[in-house]
Amino acid sequence: MIFEMGILSTKRVGCLLTLFWLGMLCYIMFPEHIPDFLNLRSKSSKNEQVPQVDSGLLRLQSGLSFVNNSNVIPVVIASDRKNLGGLVALVNSIASHTKSPVKFYLVVDEESHDQLKLWLMKTKLKIINFVIKVFPEEWVEGKIKVRGGRQELGSPLNFARYYIPQMFPEIKGKVVYLDNDCIVQGDIKELYDTKIAHKHLAAFSEDCRGMNKRLSRLSNVYAEFLDFKNVHVQKMKIKPTACSFNTGVFVANMSDWRKHNVTAQLEYWMKLNTAEEVYGNEKGGGSSQPPMMIVFYEKYSTIDPLWHVRYLGWSSGTSYSNAFIQKARLLHWNGQFKPWGRIGQHQDVWSKYFIPDPTNQFKPIRRNS
Repeated sequence: MIFEMGILSTKRVGCLLTLFWLGMLCYIMFPEHIPDFLNLRSKSSKNEQVPQVDSGLLRLQSGLSFVNNSNVIPVVIASDRKNLGGLVALVNSIASHTKSPVKFYLVVDEESHDQLKLWLMKTKLKIINFVIKVFPEEWVEGKIKVRGGRQELGSPLNFARYYIPQMFPEIKGKVVYLDNDCIVQGDIKELYDTKIAHKHLAAFSEDCRGMNKRLSRLSNVYAEFLDFKNVHVQKMKIKPTACSFNTGVFVANMSDWRKHNVTAQLEYWMKLNTAEEVYGNEKGGGSSQPPMMIVFYEKYSTIDPLWHVRYLGWSSGTSYSNAFIQKARLLHWNGQFKPWGRIGQHQDVWSKYFIPDPTNQFKPIRRNS
């Protein structure tokens, strides 16, 4: 009798344990259907110095089950509220064309945080793997000075690319950084696999090759960006005629970035430029690009030109043929004519990837609107 009761008790305990684990599995896998009674899921935080805002859905593309998989490609994108729709369209374009698992590291200002989170969680992008963090703007306070040109380039978020290791210490190896006014039409793994030569710190697209050279209004040399009368610039032994490169798209190894204190080097030139003119009055203007051109001088490899086709935002007229646009792997609307603005070229390409804002705060402007 006692033996039979023991068997019954064992069966009952087994049933209870099975029900418990089934319940926990459903709780984790279907968070949108089951309330967070136990408060176990990750939450957004905007009050920490470097906010730890992780994704509410820890799911990967291609059905992979582990978030910290070494094969996951880290992609960093930063945006303020004004350009948030560009970030969303860019994320969608990458997710649409990439077979490899990607984790998106998204950096925004504080007022954009909740809007972006809802935008991702309430649309088809809820299946992507992402982290959102608010950029601590005090990191660049008093270090930004834009002399003439486009004052909007002085936005603190434009300098978030300097602080990738501080924002995301979990990224140890290579990372892809993209400006929010880009669209990707190829598998981002091709860009991620760009070879960075020994002793080089990153890979950029040069301004003196192919279509990018033809369409630029500049001479595509360092003299267009830096004040070579400045004694500090002269000490760097930089050739004024050296080919410039665009910093809106790059691949870098964060381990090497940390080893060489790249962030501290960039901050040095930022601070110096607030005290004396190092850059800003030249034809190329001045924002986040000139310090990177100094720090990475002769320390960068090159990106396939088709993986950074730019100058789409330099004019409202069409710069490229439709056939070439279809061939390009990455399009960049650098310049003032953004594809979500009233006038801009190849808006139809960008619009294919734009997902309407469920909060209705961001709306593309069109000629007939």
